[in-house]
Amino acid sequence: MDGIYRYQRYIYDITRKYFLLGRDTMLEGLDAPDGGTVLEVGCGTGRNLIQAARRYPRAKFYGFDISTMMLETARANVSSAKLDGRIAVAEGDATNFSSQDLFALPGFDRVFISYSLSMIPPWREAIEQSLKAVQPGGSLHIVDFGQQARLPGLFKKGLEAWLAKFSVEPRPDLEQELQALADRTGCTLKFERILRDYAHHAILTKPA
Repeated sequence: MDGIYRYQRYIYDITRKYFLLGRDTMLEGLDAPDGGTVLEVGCGTGRNLIQAARRYPRAKFYGFDISTMMLETARANVSSAKLDGRIAVAEGDATNFSSQDLFALPGFDRVFISYSLSMIPPWREAIEQSLKAVQPGGSLHIVDFGQQARLPGLFKKGLEAWLAKFSVEPRPDLEQELQALADRTGCTLKFERILRDYAHHAILTKPA
């Protein structure tokens, strides 16, 4: 991942805002409680953490990423936003992480994954690990590329070719996997296709 983002990290947020759609919709739906804790899996440049921290000023935020270079940028962005006291980031692997080891916390009220599953080959393991980090009564929020089924064919082909250049692979069976996980764990699932199936937005809520 450091190889991919060595130089991209400097223009990542400027370029990605045009096609990582639905991120702010997901952040609006976090409904982070006062005094609560929120974790981003695959936090990248820290953009989402900063937006969320501003939206929910009484919560604390945490994030991790496997790319040390992205974390370097994230720390600089958090510092520039003067949010060092409310946002902490660390290096970690989405498929095998411990909330206790990373942040000395047993879990989080909210966990979210924004456009990272499509870049993680063992993405099912990442979802399961993320759900384990959610406290009882909390929720896991996911936004990622959909199948663009209701968009023009040329647009879809062009987007797929562009994403392939960055090793991005949308997950067509995301809803089925999440429903199966919900059934196994007693969670409830809300799943929606937004922007004419450009993106998928899901919320898994744990029983209290």
